[in-house]
Amino acid sequence: MSVTRTARVPTTSGSRYLQQLCKHWAHKFETEFDASAGRIDLPMGRAVLVAESDALVVTLTVEEVDQVETMQDVVAKHLDRFAFREAPLPFNWQ
Repeated sequence: MSVTRTARVPTTSGSRYLQQLCKHWAHKFETEFDASAGRIDLPMGRAVLVAESDALVVTLTVEEVDQVETMQDVVAKHLDRFAFREAPLPFNWQ
């Protein structure tokens, strides 16, 4: 049974961060992205990122319930690395 969690992360650099994350993982995982949206297929699930003018919306779909927190942590830590000037970014997972 898959589980979906979404966080709306306030930032005006969402486009840059989603592109950096997708490029970073493109050598290991299947990715698809442009300046406004991206998708990363990770071993534990899928990350979908959408850049808005004032936020980056991150939606994670995980196949195993017990991996939700791990995936949230992995994605948030990687985005914080790219957003080092703003880090830590506030992820309020819903």
